[in-house]
Amino acid sequence: MPSKKPIVVVGSINLDLVAMAEKIPAVGETVIGTDFQIHPGGKGANQAVAVARLGYPVRMLGKLGSDTFGTQLRVHLGNAGVDMAGIGESDGPSGVAVILVSHKGENSIVVAPGANAKVMPEDIARNLSIVREAGMVLAQLEIPLETVEYLSDICVSENVPLVLDPAPATKLPKKVLEQVAWFTPNETEAAFYGSENHSRLGSESPAEVADLLLGRGIHGVVLKMGSNGSYLALQTGLRESIPAFSVKAVDTTAAGDAFNGAFAVGLMLGKSARESAVFAAGVAAVSVTRLGAQPSMPTMAEVDSFMDGYSATRS
Repeated sequence: MPSKKPIVVVGSINLDLVAMAEKIPAVGETVIGTDFQIHPGGKGANQAVAVARLGYPVRMLGKLGSDTFGTQLRVHLGNAGVDMAGIGESDGPSGVAVILVSHKGENSIVVAPGANAKVMPEDIARNLSIVREAGMVLAQLEIPLETVEYLSDICVSENVPLVLDPAPATKLPKKVLEQVAWFTPNETEAAFYGSENHSRLGSESPAEVADLLLGRGIHGVVLKMGSNGSYLALQTGLRESIPAFSVKAVDTTAAGDAFNGAFAVGLMLGKSARESAVFAAGVAAVSVTRLGAQPSMPTMAEVDSFMDGYSATRS
């Protein structure tokens, strides 16, 4: 019987300021935008909402500022179905992300952490019962590294699997890498972590990149490659390529977050790693056909309909 223990997300909560234009400007260049929108975001909140929209119980640990953005974001998370008992408040601004999106769906992002920079180990300790009751924990690197390190220790001591989305890429202690159940980098992040000197990798295949990551002590890898799909690898020997669904992308913002949230839901529902990755690919595919981060996250019914329809058109 699949567990219904909640998924707990520890991470950032932002307000996304999204400007659309024909192209993303080069350094020193000004372009005229075609639209502007404000959406709730933050990699942690995105993943929590992705889980909630799929109908799975989710709790979040994080911090919001004392500004009006914090109030708006708290209301949105509650409306999305995220349990916010572990979300604190700090004086000052909430996190903000400035996102530029081209007409091809490509994006460029600058994040001002705000309250996210104040999520400290003591906040995890204060909410230990929430972590202890989790079936799985999702984390990212938009909160202080010392907090992620402390969280990884807690997850090991409480025997709770930790899924780490290593974004933005930063040097991680070997102990953290060894304590992660699933490490889910995109291609740029994988190049950073797969090379001891942190230089870019060359023409290595996904299998070779995954082996480099496993060689650093990581238990399981999901290499996210956008339209090229994903690649699964485990220390126990699993190696498998998962194709992406072909869709017309409107906005790729938070596609990786949609994937991570869905991958965790799949595993918690008793799916295999491969089945969970295919399911996550479907969720991410639906998300990129819509604008915004959290507004793009689909429901389970929408994902089922998309995947059924996709299979029918290719049968």
